[in-house]
Amino acid sequence: MDKLLIEGGSRLQGTVQISGAKNSAVALIPATILADSPVTIDQLPNISDVRILCKLLREIGGTVSFEEHTFVVDPRNMVDMPLPNGSVKRLRASYYLMGAMLGRFHKAVIGLPGGCNLGPRPIDQHIKGFEALGAKVTNERGAIYLRANSLHGARIYLDVVSVGATINIMLDAVKAEGQTIIENAAKEPEIIDVATLLTSMGAKIKGAGTDVIRIEGVHELHGCRHMIIPDRIEAGTFMVAGAAVSDNLLIDNVIPQHVEPLTAKLREIGADVQVGEDQVFVSRSRMPLKSADVKTLVYPGFPTDLQQPLTSLLTQAEGTSIITDTIYGARFKHIDELRRMGADVKVEGRSAILSGPTPLEGAKVRATDLRAGASLIIAGLMARGITEIVGVEHIDRGYDHIMEKLQGVGANIWREPMRDEEARESLKEQE
Repeated sequence: MDKLLIEGGSRLQGTVQISGAKNSAVALIPATILADSPVTIDQLPNISDVRILCKLLREIGGTVSFEEHTFVVDPRNMVDMPLPNGSVKRLRASYYLMGAMLGRFHKAVIGLPGGCNLGPRPIDQHIKGFEALGAKVTNERGAIYLRANSLHGARIYLDVVSVGATINIMLDAVKAEGQTIIENAAKEPEIIDVATLLTSMGAKIKGAGTDVIRIEGVHELHGCRHMIIPDRIEAGTFMVAGAAVSDNLLIDNVIPQHVEPLTAKLREIGADVQVGEDQVFVSRSRMPLKSADVKTLVYPGFPTDLQQPLTSLLTQAEGTSIITDTIYGARFKHIDELRRMGADVKVEGRSAILSGPTPLEGAKVRATDLRAGASLIIAGLMARGITEIVGVEHIDRGYDHIMEKLQGVGANIWREPMRDEEARESLKEQE
């Protein structure tokens, strides 16, 4: 077990290359189960969630290689092996295996989602979709059992906008008999990315990226080659870091439209943000940062995944800022850690209220989830002295070599193995 150490005070300068989207990767890899010949995906991020999925596809009989960010799978010998425990429990997005395996084998046994502790991740809308398409769904001993004699198209209205449910229903419906219509569908770029892969495999999908998606079922899907989209959350994390401590940070391999809500908010706060065709340039303004109110919303609103990184930046803004998370009410576990570093912030219901600016001091802190880890890295870059972050495994789930990327633009950041007593204490706290 490692810990991450950051000595604050360095100014970031140079170019950061953004990796493929983590939130796409965890859906694209399960989607390949539906093909009857090899599938190649380029520019996949080298993160632990991707490596776990590669392992799971091998467990069910797939031939998988993942080298130099290129993923190749031959799914022809896959079998409907149950996956109730083991690696699947470490994945917050394990549920995509349900839709893909149900779509191919008409049955699946998948352990309930693990990963980040953001409170319960309801899958009622996923189950509603599976049942509408003809599956029987039961929860037995912490695993979801899905069985279907056949799958047929249906009209499905999602009671709440859900990225996971929208993608899972797509995975299940592409080989179902007849037409499926998903109403009140999520519109995130990752949904368009998954639909693009499935279409390249031979699926018939219209409307991805709008709130109504129409799918005409086909009998078989074939292999293809697909390039994943850039990670808008990684890009946003570096944009926030640039607004916090950079003189001129160039973020390369970005789709600017995907980060528009953050671009607008950073400009409102007072950062200098310039947008190119596939690049974003960010630097810390010489003027004091201004406070702002932020409310997370489904796409194209402000993303919940960038709420925590932005909280760290707003500790340095003049006045009172309010951040409200309408997506995950439990996504404020980083607040206690920021307080350890000197932040003046409190949580009321679904909102964090910050008063600033407050100088941050290096401290020993814990990353309780993936984006909390990003928040603490940004706080560490701004703080005086050395910040020590444990819980690095959460950061490794979703950021491809973030330490090396930050080192490349001037951050003083490094890893050290945890001492035995630190590791024992860390495991005890996780329990």
